[in-house]
Amino acid sequence: MNKIDASDIQVTMQQQKVCVVMPTYNNGGTLRDVVERVLAFCTDVIVVNDGCTDNSAEILASFGERVTVVDYGRNRGKGYALKQGFKKAKAMGFDYVLTIDSDGQHFPEDIPLFIEALLTAGHDPLTRKGNSNVLIVGSRNLNQENMPGGNTFANKFSNFWFKVQTGVHLPDTQTGYRLYPLQKLPHIFSARYEAELSLLVFSAWRGIDLVPIKVNVCYPEDRVTHFRPFWDFFRISVLNTVLCMVALVYGWPSRLIRKARRHHE
Repeated sequence: MNKIDASDIQVTMQQQKVCVVMPTYNNGGTLRDVVERVLAFCTDVIVVNDGCTDNSAEILASFGERVTVVDYGRNRGKGYALKQGFKKAKAMGFDYVLTIDSDGQHFPEDIPLFIEALLTAGHDPLTRKGNSNVLIVGSRNLNQENMPGGNTFANKFSNFWFKVQTGVHLPDTQTGYRLYPLQKLPHIFSARYEAELSLLVFSAWRGIDLVPIKVNVCYPEDRVTHFRPFWDFFRISVLNTVLCMVALVYGWPSRLIRKARRHHE
């Protein structure tokens, strides 16, 4: 994408009140590159320093006022980082938050895909206003050659149970590359990785439209991941068990009631 197109995206994101929230924890090797590439498309970037102990703080300081930094001292987990980033975005007056990881796996060059999807989901073709009832989910190719095997299994496992819990099919329920409607976000209950899954489930139960779009993914050699294959998969499994029980008494009934109301409108 050329410079003029990137500038157009900057203007559109400002008009739609979209900011970027980027949680980071000891990703000093990729952080600067990711932030610089994001800034090419968005002038409103919030980076949440989740207790980094490497050189991440110095890297963020070098951007000066171009980046808003949220820092609370010690590592609390991705779910907590997202919660603090969303809180800051609300305080700054934004309507939407686009989340992207700082480990280099996501392509900031795909940001225009999210903005176009947001505008396409809008109800008024003249004003081109975004739809506050849509959550756009970046979907990776889970079968590409360099996709870690553990990630692929965990994702397909999660996708299956997500369909059971919500009746909605999504090709990638574990991705962190998403565009959220800030004012309609459910409460974040967990401080860890499974928080992103719960956000999808509760959003579906609330009647928010989940729109998947295809995005690119890369796993660079110097990528630092803090996903713990055993413990995080275990936590996700426990969460899925709880969500299945909640789906029986709340999730499915609420979806059926909402569908019935729409039918009679």
